[in-house]
Amino acid sequence: MTNVQADHITIGSDEWISGLKPDDADAMKLGQLDVSSLSASQAQRLWARLASWVESDQIAYYVNNSPVSSDAAYDARMRCLQALEADFPSLDTPQSPTHRVGGSFSNEFTSVRHPTRMMSLDDVFSIDELREWYQGVREDLNWPENKPLAMTSEVKIDGLALNLLYRNGVLVQGLTRGDGVTGEDITLNVRTISSIPQNLGGSPADIPEFVEIRGEVFMRFEDFDELNRQQEANGKPPFANPRNAAAGSLRQKDPHVTAQRSLSFYAHGIGRLTWGPKHPEGSHDEVVDQSQAYELYTKWGIPVSPYNRIVNSFDEILEMIDHYGKHRSEIEHALDGIVVKVEDIALQRRLGSTSRAPRWAIAYKYPPEEVNTELLNITVQVGRTGRITPVAILKPVYVAGSTVSRTTLHNPSEVKRKGILIGDTVVVRKAGDVIPELVGPVLEKRKGREDQLREFVMPQNCPSCGAKLAPAKENDKDIRCPNVESCPAQLTERIIHLASRKAFDIEHLGEQAAIALTNPEENRPESVDVYTPNMRAIIVKAGQEPVPYTPPEGTELPPIQEPVLKSEAGLFSLKIEDLKEVTAWRQVPILEETTIEGEKWRTIRRKIGDSGLWYQAPAFYNLPKFDASEASEASEASEAAEIEQESATTDDSAGVQASQETNKSTDTQPAETTQEQETAQEPAIQEPVGYLLREGQGEPGRNTLLMLEEIDKARSADLWRVLVALSIRHLGPTSARVIARRYTSLEALEHADEEELAELDGVGPEIAHSVASWFEGARQEGDWRGQILQAWKAAGVGNHTEQITKPQILEGMTIVVTGTLEHFSRDSAKESIIERGGKASGSVSKKTTYVVLGANPGSKAAKAESLNVPTLNEEQFKQLIETGNPGELSQSEEEGTEPKAQ
Repeated sequence: MTNVQADHITIGSDEWISGLKPDDADAMKLGQLDVSSLSASQAQRLWARLASWVESDQIAYYVNNSPVSSDAAYDARMRCLQALEADFPSLDTPQSPTHRVGGSFSNEFTSVRHPTRMMSLDDVFSIDELREWYQGVREDLNWPENKPLAMTSEVKIDGLALNLLYRNGVLVQGLTRGDGVTGEDITLNVRTISSIPQNLGGSPADIPEFVEIRGEVFMRFEDFDELNRQQEANGKPPFANPRNAAAGSLRQKDPHVTAQRSLSFYAHGIGRLTWGPKHPEGSHDEVVDQSQAYELYTKWGIPVSPYNRIVNSFDEILEMIDHYGKHRSEIEHALDGIVVKVEDIALQRRLGSTSRAPRWAIAYKYPPEEVNTELLNITVQVGRTGRITPVAILKPVYVAGSTVSRTTLHNPSEVKRKGILIGDTVVVRKAGDVIPELVGPVLEKRKGREDQLREFVMPQNCPSCGAKLAPAKENDKDIRCPNVESCPAQLTERIIHLASRKAFDIEHLGEQAAIALTNPEENRPESVDVYTPNMRAIIVKAGQEPVPYTPPEGTELPPIQEPVLKSEAGLFSLKIEDLKEVTAWRQVPILEETTIEGEKWRTIRRKIGDSGLWYQAPAFYNLPKFDASEASEASEASEAAEIEQESATTDDSAGVQASQETNKSTDTQPAETTQEQETAQEPAIQEPVGYLLREGQGEPGRNTLLMLEEIDKARSADLWRVLVALSIRHLGPTSARVIARRYTSLEALEHADEEELAELDGVGPEIAHSVASWFEGARQEGDWRGQILQAWKAAGVGNHTEQITKPQILEGMTIVVTGTLEHFSRDSAKESIIERGGKASGSVSKKTTYVVLGANPGSKAAKAESLNVPTLNEEQFKQLIETGNPGELSQSEEEGTEPKAQ
């Protein structure tokens, strides 16, 4: 491994060591250090700095319950210390923080020695490290190659370790882990946790004389949310995460406070177990493996995690890691990894332990979901309905598989509620593909920096168009831009709306294409630190992390583009040449590469996430075709990159239009290629050969041509679709159909009387006023609405009325669709109802004829039941739209009222 450059300073140099800071960004760079390249004096200097920071972290985390570093930064520093001590044994002393199980314990509670040492677990951060541990265990046990080795696989709860001591079935003490030898006596607080029994249950024959039960105290997500609501109601700052809340609650001096905090406990280990003379051998349950201990705990009333599994192969371990990696946020508590333990206790004894951790267990840790970084600024962005949203601009930091440099703060009230100041060190949380969340400030980091912090001030004018900002109505938390007609951000939303299925139904004019047409600089990075002009994919192997990115010296952001489309009026005059130079900001994907052995090697790459790094790609045109002669010198070296080109980045050559389809297939159908031999490849940031950047573009993308064809077809759209496409407030497809049947052209509707409109069945006064007002505004000279009408009419739009071809078998029925249907989208289900004369409603009332229930139907199902409205499943709905009758209803449905028609 060769030390690389970071910020143009060689990692491992004297200058780099002296310039290291105790922040997350510098901690992440430690993984790029080759410690074997250091001199003894350099290693000593680096070790001293890191050891000091780790000790401070341990005190802040274990003693003060107020961590100042993220878990990711702490782990990175600890791993670097361990690597230094391995290469420079003189640094490995008993006083090193690498030998401490926990931080020094507080003197606020009585110190008590554990009956048996309470050890920690060694951590691994990659699948390769986990496989190495697994193979090492089998080798140390001389385990036959084809014989399964049973292990327990458990989710690693992100909580506080606890040792419960029971004597003759009675809880006598509860101890924190402390340093593993001595912990704090917090028995009074432990007694307030409702899930921990004061007395062991079950048969007296199964109650031992003495037992140590190890486990984790944690706070369920729902209890954590409720606690923070109470904190805010009482004017107190919210807790950053459930682990901090649990730790702070468990170590309260007043047990009454702990009792109010809704803590939970799961057992995950066993210490000393003494049955005593009253229980001679053979008269009680034997505990010969981990699972039997858990079965015994269940008999005693001690809660055990429901997520534990018995695994018999490494593949089964990987399956659990993959499952909970995708569903981390879906279980009841926070988790940060998977723990694997040898099942047989006798085998555990054979394997033994090191000075701090057992050799028979390991903890695989997921990429961190919370990190600390600096809040550089708070800017605002305009939502597509005019809503102004504060956005946190962050010092780029790697979290949960991607680099995060910005995140939404929702509204000015949220900024105030979180108590954040520009310049703060803040906690950023990201779970999988969930949008990153700024949790709050690290208050300890403000000390001595008060003069560098400032409050956020909401701007007075729209950053997109400059209009004066104001709430839409009194006491509204949201601030909005009133410039509906020409604000670029709002125009984007209207273009998306007019292209939707319920309006013009223009295929290939989706969100990304609309953004490229109206606001091509959306997602433009604020900083060059996350701009990657020549990067198209990051390739990693299973369980490995990408190398942190540093831009090449001299990199600058490209010039800002002007939008091609500045009003809906220009939609039908778009030409292919208008789109040639349009580029869009795209995020670099992270692709996981695995190689499968067989008659031929197969390399499979699948997208596992986005990196948080950005580049520009042609939005509507292909890149120029690859000229093989330009890369002939690197033909052999390019083989792996060509695979990457095929499997990962062909979306560039198809523009924004194809990117949605390509990304979708990348997620679900891994690209697969075959090689005669395995291509060894370190995790690296790569630009695939074949994507040689040059001036000009290639040919229009296939989907670009299809989009323009669809726009041309929209000239003949039915009038009701045109009305919906105009984005008139309150006007949806149902009422638009009613109006279009009465007024058969745009010209006829332009002068429609408001009272006449209101009398139409299904329209009413509110919609009538909105429609009449819109057309009245359009008649004013120079009005933007009038410009749209004139341009569209000149293009032949608005002269076609809907031809009723389907039998009106649902006429007089009002039908509500709720939940997810397998064979219908929400819009297609509504359209099926309307086409057959029915009314598709969004709310349930006594006038509702049927409620169609899909998966996860929500509150509408409950309301239908309370009003005795008949409900249909998807098959019955299909029969209804085919025949006008849903067929035989279920028992619960028959108990309701007869179907109603209006």
